[in-house]
Amino acid sequence: MRSRRYPSDTTNAEWALIEPLLPTPACETSTGGRPEKHPRREIVDAIRYVVDTGCKWRAFPADFPPWRTVWGFMARWAAAGDVGQIRDQLAGRIRRGMGKGLRAVATVIDSQSVKAAETVSKATRGYDAGKKINGRKRHMVVDTRGLPLMVIVTPADLNDSAAAKEILFRLRLMHPENTIVWADSAYAGKLVDWAKQHLNLTIKPVSRPKDASGFVVLPRRWVVERSLAWMMHARRHARDYERLMQHSETLITWAAITLMSRLLARKGATPSWPRKPAPAAG
Repeated sequence: MRSRRYPSDTTNAEWALIEPLLPTPACETSTGGRPEKHPRREIVDAIRYVVDTGCKWRAFPADFPPWRTVWGFMARWAAAGDVGQIRDQLAGRIRRGMGKGLRAVATVIDSQSVKAAETVSKATRGYDAGKKINGRKRHMVVDTRGLPLMVIVTPADLNDSAAAKEILFRLRLMHPENTIVWADSAYAGKLVDWAKQHLNLTIKPVSRPKDASGFVVLPRRWVVERSLAWMMHARRHARDYERLMQHSETLITWAAITLMSRLLARKGATPSWPRKPAPAAG
């Protein structure tokens, strides 16, 4: 194991929380597989290093595993849904510590447009006329404490209400306990009726006061705006560099995982979940 030397590296307390939530190595399953060459903690540290510093995949420091190995783990864990499960487990632990239920009943949704680098194809980018940004748009759903529950990335020219149908549909499948969604006026109109009819979700728009001038903290909406600002602390997200939109979603989720694991480690949380059982053969 290499020495811990970067600010993005996991502490022992963080790793104790994250390690049991990672998928079972293939060599430990009944179907078998090649033993992993590099320790998983180094893989996770490398992913967090990319998210925190914004460096190129090919510009890894020499003490990390090869970038192709790290990228492969990142992509496979994301495709299998493991990254989202880690996020949800950590969020549930934080909610329990706050005296809340394990699952969120009320949520808040908003979007953020960011510029895209030249590595982003024309097919996956667009021009947001309102924000005057050529790039992509991040749509995020958080609970009332600002803990991210879901994020999708779309071209920036996609209307918020159109993208909301996709993210709210996913939200309903993964979090069926959710019943109310707070949003800004961009999500008002036909979307409210559609969500009520097809998803049994109540969307409550929070509009800006008509007589307000300058910056105003709006009820409910400020929570998700703060969460989007938290994600921007990771330099990788100051601009969108990923060729695939699902990889942008994955790295945003890793930024949320880092945030939540650090919060739990500071509070002295100890892991209470067992390692996932190995999948059965066949």
